[in-house]
Parts: sequence; structure tokens; C-alpha cells
Amino acid sequence: MIDLNDNLESPIKLLISFNKLLNHYEDLAKSDDEFQAAKAKRVLKTAAAYPELRDGFSKLSVLKEREKEIGIILQDSFSQVLTKNEIKTASVPFHNLIFNSSERFKNIIKEAGDDFELTIKNMPEDDRYIIACTIILAFCYGYNMNFKRPFYYEIPDRNGIMQYYKILYNADFTEIVPTEKAPKITQSDVDELLDNFENIELWKEKFPKDSYLFKGFVISNIFNVTDDQSISNIKTALIGEDKRKSEVFMSNFHDIFRSLLGLNNIRVGFSIYNEEEDQFDRVYGEQMNSFLLGKKDCVSCSGVLCSYSYKRLLEDKKFYSISDVDKLYELSKGKAPQIKTLKDQAIKSAIFAPIANEDGLMGILELVSDQPKALNSINANKLNDVMPFIVSAVERSKNEEANLIEAIIQQECTSIHPSVYWRFEKEARNFIKAQLNGVEPNFNKIGFDNIYPLYGQIDIKGSSEARNHATQKDLGLQLSAIKSIIDEASKLEQLPIYEQYLYQINDFLEGLNSNFQVDSEQQISAFIKDDIDPVLAHLQAANQLTHQIQSYFNQIDEKVEVLYKHRKLYDDTIALINKEMAALLDKKQVDAQAMYPHYFERFKTDGVEHNMYIGESITKEESFNPIYLYNLRLWQLQVMVEMENAFYLMQSDFPVKLDVASMILVFNQPLSISFRMDEKQFDVDGTYNARYEIVKKRVDKAYIKGTTERVTQKGKISIVYSQKQDEIEYKRYIKFLQAKKYLDDDMEIVELQDLQAVTGLKAIRVSVLYHKENNDKDFYTYDDLMQEVNN
Repeated sequence: MIDLNDNLESPIKLLISFNKLLNHYEDLAKSDDEFQAAKAKRVLKTAAAYPELRDGFSKLSVLKEREKEIGIILQDSFSQVLTKNEIKTASVPFHNLIFNSSERFKNIIKEAGDDFELTIKNMPEDDRYIIACTIILAFCYGYNMNFKRPFYYEIPDRNGIMQYYKILYNADFTEIVPTEKAPKITQSDVDELLDNFENIELWKEKFPKDSYLFKGFVISNIFNVTDDQSISNIKTALIGEDKRKSEVFMSNFHDIFRSLLGLNNIRVGFSIYNEEEDQFDRVYGEQMNSFLLGKKDCVSCSGVLCSYSYKRLLEDKKFYSISDVDKLYELSKGKAPQIKTLKDQAIKSAIFAPIANEDGLMGILELVSDQPKALNSINANKLNDVMPFIVSAVERSKNEEANLIEAIIQQECTSIHPSVYWRFEKEARNFIKAQLNGVEPNFNKIGFDNIYPLYGQIDIKGSSEARNHATQKDLGLQLSAIKSIIDEASKLEQLPIYEQYLYQINDFLEGLNSNFQVDSEQQISAFIKDDIDPVLAHLQAANQLTHQIQSYFNQIDEKVEVLYKHRKLYDDTIALINKEMAALLDKKQVDAQAMYPHYFERFKTDGVEHNMYIGESITKEESFNPIYLYNLRLWQLQVMVEMENAFYLMQSDFPVKLDVASMILVFNQPLSISFRMDEKQFDVDGTYNARYEIVKKRVDKAYIKGTTERVTQKGKISIVYSQKQDEIEYKRYIKFLQAKKYLDDDMEIVELQDLQAVTGLKAIRVSVLYHKENNDKDFYTYDDLMQEVNN
């Protein structure tokens, strides 16, 4: 750089000049103090030999050539006595150039390292032109735009720790004068500029490049404010709790902003942005207002903002200011909603600042005044210094609110499916709102009307018989082990009680094989606990049959305190089947939810059951169409077939060989469901709708009319229905899946025997086609598959 003004886009042309300082020395030269007068004359004599020092220069070479003379002129301003204590520089505005400094400043820069580049922080590069214009307005025209923002240096110390230095400028020795290129600035120009801080072309029109001449220099008095800055950072991290409930919070907040902006007649408000609804919500709490919403609790963003302000705040996330509400009301003819809202509240000027982080808009900070032009696009920029603190506070507040909502939902309800979570969240917000307003909160009933149910199950066939068989085996083994010990004990001690125990054991063993009853397991367990365990303890204490008794106890499960071998295999099989089937269903549900949101829940019993509800009241949007119901029914049928295939592919890995049967229940009438707070689950509403629940609980045990054959059979899908239109619909689905080789061609329609309070049910049954492997091209019926597996 050769000239100060090289690459400098500014309305001000810079000249370094010591004219105003030399004028001061001219006064001192006339002083009665001989020492002061002599010193002043020496400075004036030094400067007189080089007119450019008074007239001004912009060539950097002059600084080098006249370094000695400049040092003499600035000798009093940079006292040698204080040079190692004061942090002080001489420079020109809007420039990182420093041509004189104290020793302490030099040492600070030296410790920062050779690669450190000194730059002024908080001086936005894009706004330097406009900032220069505001300085011109103050210096030349007396318009104080109140654009005083603190400027800092961030300089690392010798340990690399960042130190913060605040800069205070002394502009006593500067002058700014207009040139021939400078247009005359009027009040009308100033009014126009107040609302157009970012309109750089307008500013350049009023203040052309190099249209004003800066002569002089500035002295920067610099102070280390690292401690203050650190304290401020700590305060930001430790924002107080329960701000909404504090009576003094908003009062203090008003005072803070009044000090920040130097305005006494301003008020502060907030509104929260609800992204899901695209609306602004009121912040509830002590003395908290929203001037954007007026008296309303919530308003859609498009309903409270015009298109420009909407884009400004929500999309660009920039300040939006109105310096003269009345003027804009007339210009917009009262059609701009935000202007009308402010005018209705007798507000004359306002600033709306978006509270936003990387994730998006969270809310709006609202500053209003009853004086026109008090708030404008220029002093709106002073909010740049406090918005990070506000953003941090709102982030924390939102996290706390989210946690509170979650806690209320968990307390009042249970784990909630995502499709209906919005409804619980809405009710939780009302719950919090009531608390903050001092009203007794009540978590209202949550229900959904006109929704269509879908039910399906993959049931383990013969699970009761399989468990009974496992129980018989375990009890038989345990009784046989006990019989062996008692038999040996009777040889050691010929006690009649041992004979009675042996008789009882033989009777139990015979009953297990010929007449196993529901209470047989309980009777045998009670006999072992009450009669046998004390005998075994007696024998152990007598040190008799120790090895046999220890071997017996090694077979006893510590948790259930019985022989738990075959029953464990059965229980492990059931658990594994349920785990695998539920995991597959959950995985498929992700795709189904992407097609159209719906409520889903599943239960693990002896198999896996699932409920689904679909309808407009669940999705909250006016987007439901019957095609989504038909799509979900087809999806359900196809997934049930896939679950059948998955089961038989892994059947050989199960400890106990079991079979499954699948069933779908079709109910073609919409119904209503509501959340039962006591049971923490959804249930159907109304007497007619209750019929659906009755059918669900009984239908899988139903028989085909006139036979003893259950409607559900292994290797088949059973679709239970009552209406002819359901039959026609599912025949289409079956034909489609037959074409895809999911189902066999043996579809049959059967009538079901009447159930208690339920008549007229039918079922479509069709065989599933299976694959031996995931990529197997061959298709097998159940009987084919079993024959193939067993060969």
C-alpha cells in the first residue's frame, strides 16, 4: 500500500494532519508559563519546516520520512513517563494503520507473535461505508445517529490466551469537511436513511465516494477488559432460573435496553416461533407482552407480517425496523398487518429482531417506543452485541420447556407414538399455560374421531400345549430325581414317612402322564416346597446322600427355584420368536409411516399382535384420502406374508419347534378412540365401537361353522370380515399377491360360528408361499416346506 486511500471504498478521503493539534500549540506558545511556551514554540518550529504536516498527506512514505518530526509533535500526547503503562496509539479511522504507539502496546503486539495481524473487532467490513456516513452526519450536520458501538482488539498473550482490549477514540484533533462532490443533506434525506441502513446504493447516492475530506488523526486509548468479558461470558452461561415467574425480570430487562439504546421511552416484548404451525405464540409469564400479537395468544406468521417483513425475519433472519409507524400506516393504507397492530397500540416506532441459531428461528425480540424515529434501522444494529446472549437464553428456555413437556407427557400418559405425539404436546402446552396463568391445570381427554382400525396377529399355534408339555417334562425330571434320593434315604432310615413320600411322588408321576391338570404344577410345587425341601435339608445336615442332593440342586434354577430346563427352552423360543417378529414389523413400519402417518402399536404375547389407526384427525392435516387406507391394508397383508416367511426361515434355529398362524381382522366402519389416563393406552369409544374390541379378543379362537376346525391355521393367512365390500377389496389384494408369488391359488371363503354378541363373520383363507432362502426362486406351500425341511 502506497497511499492511505488505496483500496479504500469510503465517502471520506483520508489525510493525516496535525493541524488541530498544532493550533493547540499556538495557544500554548502564548502562555505565561515560560516552560510550556518554549516547548510549544519548539514543536511549532519543527512543524513549520514541513507544511505537509499541517496541510495533510496520504502518502505512507511521508510517515517514514517525517518520523522524527511526528514524534516531536506527539511527544506530549505520548508521555515517556507513562509509555510503559498506557496502551495508546495514533491512527486514522477505518484503518488498521498505526503510526505511533506507546511501549506497552508494542510489547503486547510483540508477545502475540510474528504471524499475528491486528484487526479491529466489531467493525463490520460490509458496513464501514455506512458507518463513515453516520460520522459525517454527526460532524457536518449535527445529526446524532447514536451508532456508538464498542470496538475491541482480540490479542493473544505470550501463552496463547486471548485477551480483550476495548478501544476508546479521542477525535479532538480531527476535522471533516465536504468537498465540491458532496450533495447537500436535508432532513428529508435523513428521514429516508433512517429506515434504509442496509441500502448501500442509497447511502452512496447521498454520500459519494471521496466527497468529504478527513484531516487529522485519532488517539486510541486502549484498556484490557478481559476480566469484564469473561464475567459476561459466565453470566451468559448461568442465566437465572424461572425467569417467566419472576416479577422483576421484565422490569430489569426494560432498563437494560433503555441503557443500551440511550432511550427512556422503550418497552420490550417477546413472541415464540412455532415452526410446526408456522405461527407466533405468546410467551406466558409475569409482565411478559408481545406487541406483535397484541391481545392474541397466537397468530399465523402470514397473518401478522407482510410479505417483506416475513421474508426479512423468518427467511433472512435479519432485523426489521419501523421508524415511523404512522407514516408507514398511511403509505400501506393500513393493509400491512404488523403496522396496523402497532398503530392500534399507539406505538410510533419499533424494532423486531429474530432470535435464531443454526437450527433456525426460535422467536422474536420486540422493542417499541411511543416516539417516532426513536427506533430505526441504524440503532437496531446495537442489538448485534446482545443477541448472542438472548439466543443462548432462549435456547436454554426451549430445552427446559421441551423437557417439561416431555416430563408431563410421561407423567400423565406413557410412551407416545410419534403420529399422535403432537396432540399430547399441544395439551401439555395448555397445561403449562394454565400453571403460568395461576389456573388449576388439567390434562384434558385426548381422542381421535373418524379413524379406521386395522388389526393383525401372528400367533404361535399350540403354545399352551407346548408349554404344558415342557412343564410335564420338567416336573417329571424333578420328581424322578427326588424319588431317587428318597428311595436311597429310606434304605438308610426305614421311616414310614419316606414310603408316604414315595407313594405321593409316584401318584404325581402317573398324573403327569395321564391326567395333567391346570393346577397340577401348583400342587407339585407346593409338595416339593413344603415336604421335600425340609427332608433334603435334614439329610444334608446329617451329612447323608450329599453327592446326590448336590447333584439335584445343581439342576434347580436359582431364580424360579424349580427344575427349569424344558420350560426355559420353551420360554426362550417364545421370546426369540416375539423379538424377531416384532423387529421385522418395526422395520417395515418405518416405510409405512413414510407413505402416510398413522398410529401404530404392537404387543408381545404368544406371538405378536398389532393395532393401527389411520385418519385425518391423527395426521392433523387435511390430506387424508381413502387411498391411504387401502394402501395400508395391502401393506399389512403383504407384511404378514413376509413375517410368515421370515419365521419359517429361522424356525430351525429355535430351541423348540413351533408353528405360527396369521390373521387379519377387517373393520370397515370408522370409529373413535381416546387415551385412557388410568390404563395409559388408547381404547375405542362408544358401545358400537366396543364390538370391534370384542371381535379382536375372540375371533382367533373361532371355529368354521359346522366344524371343529379353527379359522386360523398354520401355513395360511386368515382375513376375517363381515361386509361384502371387504371381501371384494381383499380378493383384489390376494389376486395381486398371487401374481407376485406371495400367496397360493387355493383361496377359500368360510363362515364362522357365531361368537358371543357377534354374528355374521366370514373369513378368506389362503395359503402362504414360502422360500427356503431369502433369494430362493422356488415357492413352497407349508406342507411342501415341512417335507423339504424334514428330508
